Amino acid sequence: MKAASRSTPENLQVLFEDNHLLVVNKRPGDIVQGDKTGDTPLSDVVKAYIKKKYNKPGEVFLGVIHRLDRPTSGIVVFARTSKALSRMNALFKSKEVEKTYWALIKNPPPEDSGKLTHWLERNPGQNKSYAHNNETPARKKAVLSYRVAKKLDRYALLEINLETGRHHQIRAQLTALGCPIKGDLKYGYPRSNPNGSIHLHARQLEFIHPVKKTPIKIIAPPPEDVLWEACTELKE
Repeated sequence: MKAASRSTPENLQVLFEDNHLLVVNKRPGDIVQGDKTGDTPLSDVVKAYIKKKYNKPGEVFLGVIHRLDRPTSGIVVFARTSKALSRMNALFKSKEVEKTYWALIKNPPPEDSGKLTHWLERNPGQNKSYAHNNETPARKKAVLSYRVAKKLDRYALLEINLETGRHHQIRAQLTALGCPIKGDLKYGYPRSNPNGSIHLHARQLEFIHPVKKTPIKIIAPPPEDVLWEACTELKE
């Protein structure tokens, strides 16, 4: 398998677009904002896309509302106005955005559905979070619910709803459950995926439009991959 292709202004997968918001389907390998690698972030790719499409002179405004880990794929929402940015930030902070993820794991969980509550402690040096069962001042509460949506020959598809948005939350909590995500070497899966991705996908987002006040539901197709395709055939 070749390395995951990153987004460019020409191949950007736009899922929703209006004067206030732009929602894209992030490819594995994209970084949402710039980091020490110096690689072009998705935010710059989206700015270039807007500048070209609308022939905008000067600097393009784009607000980063939330992020996804580099090896993951799926929905990322950007704000095209400062009003949309502040209102979307408020929606995320007040947990008025419903986030659904797909994760492929090798070991099925003990129960076909459940709710996980942990306290996460972040290690900045390792860029990793550890899930614990007891609370301390240094740890942040992390809550998610899951259900087994499909059992494949060698893997299980989990559909996950996040109640909190912590650093590497799904990855850390599933590892604590004994169910690391396929390809996630950092969190205990025995082998990495050849293209550096992990099988974690931000599948669906639901919220009320911050300006128009209409309900928005966005679904992102997963990357082209035999296992993801088996899951998509099930769900669609």
